[in-house]
Amino acid sequence: MTDKNEKFKRALEVHAQLHGKLAIHSKLRADSKEALSILYTPGVAAPCLEIAQDKELAYTYTGKGNDVAVITDGSAVLGLGNIGPDAAMPVMEGKCLLFSEFAGINAVPLCVGTQDVDEFVRFVQLASPSFGGINLEDISSPRCFEIEKRLRETLNIPVFHDDQHGTAIIVLAGVINALEYLGKSAETASVVINGAGAAGISIANLLLEYGFTDVTLCDINGAVCEGDDTLNPAQAAMAKRTNRRHAKGSLKDVLAGKDVFIGVSRGGLVSQEMIASMAEKNVVFAMANPIPEIYPDEAKAAGASVVGSGRSDFPNQVNNVLVFPGIFRGAIDCHASDISEGMKLAAARAIADVAKQDGLREDYILPDAFDHRVTIAVAAAVAEAAANEGIAGNPLTYEEEAAKAEAFLNEV
Repeated sequence: MTDKNEKFKRALEVHAQLHGKLAIHSKLRADSKEALSILYTPGVAAPCLEIAQDKELAYTYTGKGNDVAVITDGSAVLGLGNIGPDAAMPVMEGKCLLFSEFAGINAVPLCVGTQDVDEFVRFVQLASPSFGGINLEDISSPRCFEIEKRLRETLNIPVFHDDQHGTAIIVLAGVINALEYLGKSAETASVVINGAGAAGISIANLLLEYGFTDVTLCDINGAVCEGDDTLNPAQAAMAKRTNRRHAKGSLKDVLAGKDVFIGVSRGGLVSQEMIASMAEKNVVFAMANPIPEIYPDEAKAAGASVVGSGRSDFPNQVNNVLVFPGIFRGAIDCHASDISEGMKLAAARAIADVAKQDGLREDYILPDAFDHRVTIAVAAAVAEAAANEGIAGNPLTYEEEAAKAEAFLNEV
């Protein structure tokens, strides 16, 4: 039996034994009449009346300031496709577990039984008073763009589609450090992103926000170019800001001479010949999982200078777990009303800086997934950015949020 089959067998055994990876436990025992009178009726009326007068007090008197909803419709689950909300639950439970382990956040999995955009948006809007933040997960493109846009416009709590923005943030952090290690700059580096779905478009957007000027997206048909009437609205909007040379042709054609390759597509699409055609001192992030666009050892053999992937069995794992725990820790601690581009950039810089503290190497441009310095640094940077932008209901300095985030982690 292969190692993959062994892992699948063990995973089934563990999940069947646990009957779910999450449990709800009370913080206090309701073991006396006095306790009941305080924790429930009649005492519970006191915080209810206070919150009725000022909704912001929900952060003081309830768990809202540490509660996040992880919400999906099951339409694009973890590389498995449109398997539906019931089958998505193990993944959502796993995501909630990571929120708890890496940031001390109570996350609740909500698998919604509709793939109608209007119904899904309305469900989240109606459920939102219970939470300090909304993490959208595994929703297919291009529907995910409209869902997130409408929720950000109508809710006053952070809404974050991790498949888009978590991926974009960790990629930017890695590329910042890879280029610095190689002596290149964002302003002059040329970047090719293969995969023009949710992740690819968000990566392109954040790279442009950071200061990259030469970015080209590719999809299954090759270079994404302005004027192509087959593009969906999100792709068409991005085509106006990328591919400034109006290059056309296949990925192989576009990749020649470029400094950076970022793959968020599918396995086996990139050959060693294509890597060899890139510029000297190049960066390759082949992130398709479990089979990358090109395996890291093959890319290195073909001349790639810095290589990252989505896999944990190679150096430089490009892993969203370095992003979303800190993003939400900082955003809900400062009662942010949104997660802005400035907050995303602050998160990317914070992750990059943690790795720089240890000294950059070709096999170390991103921190380890279990490095808890990252959650603290990201939370502090995000909270500070929100305060500076005036979107924090509870403005916190970098130092204040770092201490608060560390305290939550110490409780885990």
